[in-house]
Amino acid sequence: MANIRYIQILVFALCSSVLIITTQSHGHSGLPKRHAPLFILGDSVFEAGNNNYFNTTARANYKPYGETYFKYPTGRFSDGRQVPDFIAQYAKLPLIPPYLQPDLHDLSYGVNFASAGSGALDGTRQGSVISLKTQLSNFKIVRKSLRKKLGDEKAKSLLSRAVYFFNTGSNDYLFAFDTDPTVLGSYSQQEYVDLVIGNMTAVVEGIYKRGGRNFALLDLWPMACVPYGRGTLQKKGACFDTITPYVTLHNKGLANALQKLEKKLKGFRYSFISSNKFLTKRMNNPSKYGFVEGKVACCGSGPYGGIFNCGGMKISKKYNLCKNVSEYVFFDSSHPTERVYEQFAKKIWSGNSITAPYNLKALFEN
Repeated sequence: MANIRYIQILVFALCSSVLIITTQSHGHSGLPKRHAPLFILGDSVFEAGNNNYFNTTARANYKPYGETYFKYPTGRFSDGRQVPDFIAQYAKLPLIPPYLQPDLHDLSYGVNFASAGSGALDGTRQGSVISLKTQLSNFKIVRKSLRKKLGDEKAKSLLSRAVYFFNTGSNDYLFAFDTDPTVLGSYSQQEYVDLVIGNMTAVVEGIYKRGGRNFALLDLWPMACVPYGRGTLQKKGACFDTITPYVTLHNKGLANALQKLEKKLKGFRYSFISSNKFLTKRMNNPSKYGFVEGKVACCGSGPYGGIFNCGGMKISKKYNLCKNVSEYVFFDSSHPTERVYEQFAKKIWSGNSITAPYNLKALFEN
């Protein structure tokens, strides 16, 4: 983690010296004056390139990642944009940059702290990712910069309007099953889930303590049946159902935890988002939603494209790449395509079928 900490200090020094808050300085003059920033925390589903800037294998900075929209790999684990990119667009914000981006100047529209491979637990892939706890520490650095540049009152107002968007937890379970099964032997299923959710809510409360009021959190999607679950964990093509009880307990527990926080914390507003329900429908009935393939990844190898080697940068160099990515629900073994992400973003922005008690638009219009 030493190299990660060094980069954090370097970026903070850069941001403190050259941070520019005015909208005109970066061509954002068309943005609303009292905009609500977007701060993003989590794992590879929200990763925008932080892992490009330190030594880790959890990267997507090589082709064919990014080729649909950006035409080059940005570090996003998709063929193009991800959910936070669309939410930023709907909120009339620019693309939210990764925290470790060297030329990061303007923090007033938000920052992406997400790191692929990370989890809510510090021990999940420790040393090769930016944990959720460290992401909170990085938010504190950004907050300090904003207070220095804007003054306490303006910074307080900005941070209270902001939306804090989370997707985390899946790697805490996947890592345990895939890499270190002994971790689960020390806990009952409920105890382990409570540990994960406890770490998540501690970070939420940490942001609340520093002025955050609007939070959006995704539940866990059906990890047992994504290509990685079918093709790598299970190895026989069926869903890896051993992990499903953890997913079920987690999603129920997270919903309950957020309800408790709403009662406990004055002014706390949240959106609990069922990505599980959304993705399951497209996996099981892809044609209904405009797709051809709901179970096999566009990019990867092995059964269902479940081996995580899209781009050939892992141990296994040979991989398959589909001809028409728009027909697929999954781009690689664990991550959906841009087209799926766009459908999802539209759903959670203004709909109410998979968001409660608020959708994202309502959080931004606080």
